[in-house]
Amino acid sequence: MDNQVPPRKVPNFCSIRYGIALLLLLCNVIVMSQRVCMSLTMIAMVNSTEPHGLSNTSTKEPQDNIKNPVYNWSTEIQGIMLSSIFYGILISQIPAGYLSGIYSLKKMVGSALFLSSLFTLLIPLAAEFGEALVIICRVIQGLFQGIALTTQQVVWIKWAPPLEQVRLTSLSLSGACGCALSLLWFVLFYEDPKDHPCISKSEKEYITSTLAQQVSSSAPSLPIKAVLKSPPLWVISLCNFAFFWANSFLSLYTPMFINSKFHINVKENGLLSSLPHLFAWIFAILAGHMADVFLSRNILSLLTIRKLFTLLGLLLPALFSLCLLYLSSSFHGTMIFLILANATGSFCMGGILINVLDIAPRYYGFLKGFTNVIGLTGGLVASTVTGVILSQDQDSPWLKIFFMMVANNVISLIFYLIFAKAEIQDWAKETQNTYL
Repeated sequence: MDNQVPPRKVPNFCSIRYGIALLLLLCNVIVMSQRVCMSLTMIAMVNSTEPHGLSNTSTKEPQDNIKNPVYNWSTEIQGIMLSSIFYGILISQIPAGYLSGIYSLKKMVGSALFLSSLFTLLIPLAAEFGEALVIICRVIQGLFQGIALTTQQVVWIKWAPPLEQVRLTSLSLSGACGCALSLLWFVLFYEDPKDHPCISKSEKEYITSTLAQQVSSSAPSLPIKAVLKSPPLWVISLCNFAFFWANSFLSLYTPMFINSKFHINVKENGLLSSLPHLFAWIFAILAGHMADVFLSRNILSLLTIRKLFTLLGLLLPALFSLCLLYLSSSFHGTMIFLILANATGSFCMGGILINVLDIAPRYYGFLKGFTNVIGLTGGLVASTVTGVILSQDQDSPWLKIFFMMVANNVISLIFYLIFAKAEIQDWAKETQNTYL
C-alpha cells in the first residue's frame, strides 16, 4: 500500500463533479431569486402614499405604465414579510443537517426545491387574502429553502476532493425554473460517485481515494458537551451571524435603498439591483479558486487562508458601506460602493462558510445546520429591525442601519482572528470514544 501510485487528477471542467456544482448553482440561483424577488416587487405592490396603513384593501394605480395592485402595508409589515422567510429557513437547519446523514440527499434537495417553487407561485394569490397569508407562505417557502440549502452542502463530503472543496462549494453557492429544475435534479444527481453511470474510472478513483480519510463508514455519535465548549465553532457561528445579517440586509433592501435615493422606475431598479448579485457571483468564484490555489501550492497555511478570506469578506463590506454613506455624492459613486459592499462579502466562501468542514468533517451536516441557525437568526433580526427603523426614523434611518451592520462585522471578525482554527478538533476525530 505504501508504494501505491497517487491517482491522476482529472480535468476540472469536463468532470461529473463540476457538472454537479453547476447543477447546484442553478438550484441556488432559483432559491435566491425566490427569496429576494419580493423586495423588488414590493415597490410596485405597496401604496407608498400611506406608509402606516395596515389594511389590505387593494386599489388600482398606474406604476411604470402598468396597473398593479397596491396594498396599504406599512414598512414594519413589509419588514416582517421580507424577514418571515428566515423563520422557515432557521427552523429547518438543524433537522435538515441531521437528516442529511440518514436519508437520500437526492430526494431531499429535489423535493425541497419543487415545494419552495410551488409556494412562490402562491404568494400573489395569498396577497389578495391578506398579509398574514403572505407571511405564512413565506415561512413555508423558507422551510423548504432551508432544507435545500443545508442538505446540498453535504454533497461535497463525498464529491469534493480536499484541494477543490472551496472551489466547488463557492461555485455551487454563488448564485439558488424551480419545478422543472427539481425534475432535472432527480435525473442527474447520484448520492455517491461510485453509483454514477457516466463518471469516468479515473475521476471516480481520484475522488474516492482523496476522500478516503475523511468519509466515515458509520454515522458517528455527536459529542455534544465538547461541541458546546468549542471556541472555534462558536466564532464561526458568530461570524455567520454577522455575514447573514449583512447579506440579508443588502439582498432584501437594495431595491428599497435605490428607490429612496433615486426614485427610479421598477424596471431600472430591477436592473440596478441585480448588479450586486452578479458581482457577488463573480467574487465567489474568484474566492473559491484563489483559496484552493493558495492551499494546493502551499502558499499559505489552511488557517491563514481561512482568516484571510474571512477578513476580506467581513471587513471590506464594512469599509465600502462607510464609503457609501460618506463618499458617494453621485449616482455612479453610490452604485459602485453598493455593488462592492454586496460583492466583497463573497470572500467568506473561502473562510467561515467552509471552516466547519475543516474542524469537524465527520459532523459537517449537523454542525453546518447549527452554524446556519445562528447565522440566519442574524438575517432574520436584520430584516425585521431594518423595517422597524425605516418606519420610525424619518431623519437618517439608513445611517443607523449601515452602522449596525458595520459594527457586527468588525466585532465578530476580531473574535474570529483570535480563536479560529483550521485543523480537525480532538472531539471530531475518529479516535474519539467518549460521548455524552
